[in-house]
Amino acid sequence: MVYAKPPFGGPQYVLQYLGRYTHRVAISNHRLVSFVDGKVTFRWRDSAHNNEHKLMILSLDEFLRRFLLHVLPKGFVRIRNFGFLANRRRATLLPLCFHLLNSPQQTEQALSTANDANNPRLCPKCGGPMMVIERLTAAEIQLRSPPPTLATTAT
Repeated sequence: MVYAKPPFGGPQYVLQYLGRYTHRVAISNHRLVSFVDGKVTFRWRDSAHNNEHKLMILSLDEFLRRFLLHVLPKGFVRIRNFGFLANRRRATLLPLCFHLLNSPQQTEQALSTANDANNPRLCPKCGGPMMVIERLTAAEIQLRSPPPTLATTAT
């Protein structure tokens, strides 16, 4: 049995709140300031310095490269971490969580070998144990994904 409290602002508010994080674009039009001589100028908020608004000027190629890092491959869904898993605070708060739980902090390598020794993941083809060789970020997956294939139909 799962207990779930009713949302504070009602279901419509919850959907609106979550929608801002799951369905928004990488950069909205109102942040774009100018495009002159192959340079893009846009506004950004520096959260490290009291949310100060600043301007950044990038070459068109660099701007497009950074923008495309936010485009997910087909079928992927963006999920945003917050709290102790937020990017900005993870490095300091995650070790603190392990300390407060009296649990040793484990590296990915230790987790991989522990999983292989205790409960190996089995290959769906041959039934043999699989092990983690490399973990990729979303950007690395985007760069390594094969080009889309055109569906051909036999006549």
